Amino acid sequence: MSFKIAVLGGDCVGPEVTAEAQRVLVAVSKRFGHDFLFTEAPVGGAALDAVGVPLPDETLNLCRNSDAILFGSIGGPRWDDNSRFDLRPGQALLSLRESLGLFANLRPVKPYPLLADKSPVRPEVVRGTDIMVVRELTGDVYFGQPKKRWVTPEGRRAVDTMDYSEREIARIVRVACELARQRKKRLTSVDKSNALITYRLWKEVVIEVCAEYPDIELSHILADNFAMQIVSNPTRFDVVVTGNLFGDIFTDEASVLAGSIGLLPSASLAGLPTGRALGLYEPIHGSAPDIAGKGIANPIAAILSAALLLRYSLGLEKEARAVEHAVSATLGAGYRTADIASPGSTQVGTREMARQVIDRISTKED
Repeated sequence: MSFKIAVLGGDCVGPEVTAEAQRVLVAVSKRFGHDFLFTEAPVGGAALDAVGVPLPDETLNLCRNSDAILFGSIGGPRWDDNSRFDLRPGQALLSLRESLGLFANLRPVKPYPLLADKSPVRPEVVRGTDIMVVRELTGDVYFGQPKKRWVTPEGRRAVDTMDYSEREIARIVRVACELARQRKKRLTSVDKSNALITYRLWKEVVIEVCAEYPDIELSHILADNFAMQIVSNPTRFDVVVTGNLFGDIFTDEASVLAGSIGLLPSASLAGLPTGRALGLYEPIHGSAPDIAGKGIANPIAAILSAALLLRYSLGLEKEARAVEHAVSATLGAGYRTADIASPGSTQVGTREMARQVIDRISTKED
């Protein structure tokens, strides 16, 4: 089968890890007989430098006409001084999400037992953790209007508006319920309904939508309590659904369970996880300018994002599992990048770590 994949490496370590994820997809195509047509395009700071805007029309049109988008990371200190908020690299990602309708962000958190010593949380607490966080991606304070900043006689003020509609909440909850049906049929909704009227609506709509899924066990938890429970009792959660801001923060917090933010992938979908939704796939980590160009960035999150691409946009479950098994086998063989290295492991760089994964895909070690 033939599929079109847009490759947006972005900035700093983004192109480094995305290139390795692309190499992994090439290995998958050779083993399973698919034809992946890759087209690269600039985004973020790289696009600002090239054409003066973080998301060129050509890049957006490429994404619209592709089956999936493989994304790296954007931003870095060299672009931080730009006084125009709309011309900062991060605006590219927000614009992509809004323009392509990528409203559902899936962030799996499943620590590898072999890396239990890399987490600051005790191994007995982490053991058995397997969470799918479903983050609403095109609402909340990131997209609420108006956004204002002004000067008053008392000093500077700014406003970001938290805004959710019933429709926005309902569709993300349906995604979470569909995923819960594929897993343990348990769903936890994270809100702040005791203090925010937006989240009172959130809770009401969650209850109404979940009534359509009588086989799903629904529970609610306040965001501040969840912030504690995710690191003190993570195994109590299976599928978690929450808003944009909370989801952004809590999944970064959850990365400590895995031992490195360089291990966690994500998928941003424009529909239900049926296997053929347009999606953007990226590691949850940032652009890491301090290690860019050194060849030491961990490519696993990007590689696992490619596995999610195979699963959710191309409908290739067997191929996705082959990538995930190859990553597990590589870690099982003792290979580690610097962020997850330990005594007795074989420390390797970005490209060699990916090569070990590719070798295990090519030799069918899954």
